[in-house]
Amino acid sequence: MRERLVEAFREGIVVPQGLIAHGRGECFDYLIGEETIGPAVEAIRAAVAALLTARHPVISVNGNTAALAAEHIPRLAEATGALIEVNLFYRTRERAEKIAELLRRHGARRVLGVDDATARIPGLEHPRGMVSPEGIYKADVVLLALEDGDRTEALRRMGKLVIAIDLNPLSRTAQKADITIVDNVVRAMPLLVKTAEEMRKWPREKLLEVLEGYDNRRVLAEVIRYIGERLNRLAESLLHG
Repeated sequence: MRERLVEAFREGIVVPQGLIAHGRGECFDYLIGEETIGPAVEAIRAAVAALLTARHPVISVNGNTAALAAEHIPRLAEATGALIEVNLFYRTRERAEKIAELLRRHGARRVLGVDDATARIPGLEHPRGMVSPEGIYKADVVLLALEDGDRTEALRRMGKLVIAIDLNPLSRTAQKADITIVDNVVRAMPLLVKTAEEMRKWPREKLLEVLEGYDNRRVLAEVIRYIGERLNRLAESLLHG
């Protein structure tokens, strides 16, 4: 993963701040054992249910997400009927186009957010606030990965259901999203695709049951409890192993 990010940095897809952000995420990946845990699986099922029952779902893609999961994003869009939109904090047209081209090479038919980011999310003055009027601005459900908390809150204020992929269960993004998948994006994205390909055959009523039965606060609490118990086991093994 580090090599993929470094290469993407050299290609102008990832910015230096993205490398720092990845390091923070690695820390929490170690804490959960570098595996997809039960609460993440539950969140993935709820996320897929939300995407499949949405009127206008959108997958928001930044540099790190593109570098690490570009091959899965078009498949997830295809399986859920979601649109794909590039959205960047450190935005240049050249960088947005490079990310869009990477996604197209992996099968994306249409990528928003390059030349059509003409609408603004209320309350966000930095470039990440600029979105496509046909994409994130219009969306009822938005999937974000490796995101910042202020944008998550702004999208919630607009009435959108926000799905976040975030390894840090304590981050503002994780705490403010409607559905938080606490997992590494390289594991979460292919599992989202697999789950979507299975669940898209379900009746709408069954999908809504999954979504209505989901409690993000409980899931985040389970993640934090899992980390605490795992660290206690590791400490005991050091003392008595």
